[in-house]
Amino acid sequence: MSKSENGVAESAKRCCPAMDRLMEEHDQPGLPNWAVECLNRLFSSLADPTRLRIIHALVNSDRLNVTELAEHTGLSVSAISHQLRLLRDRFLLEAEREGRAVYYSLADDHVRTLFCIGIEHAYNDCTNSLRREAERKA
Repeated sequence: MSKSENGVAESAKRCCPAMDRLMEEHDQPGLPNWAVECLNRLFSSLADPTRLRIIHALVNSDRLNVTELAEHTGLSVSAISHQLRLLRDRFLLEAEREGRAVYYSLADDHVRTLFCIGIEHAYNDCTNSLRREAERKA
């Protein structure tokens, strides 16, 4: 792994075009504080079982109202409503009003991709031992 002029590993810049731009703009090793905070908010938003169930339902259905989300997730409308507000505030969901109903959808394909990559990682890598342990107990 070679190093660039500012000491950042070249392979780190290949992550995505946004990482390339970030590394060009930020002439210091490591991530700038604002980027760390954005990533922290993003990943903490996904670190909740209810929010993950909501995102999963929207990955599979594209657009749902609160009642439909409750049906898809098996959760109460009140449990979902608070989490929807947080996901909207963090720019992971969009809301569109049609008459009295509000329909929610993923903000963009990045959310879908991030969720799907997380599922793939969990399925293939990090939960193998948890899955085997659960199978042994069953």
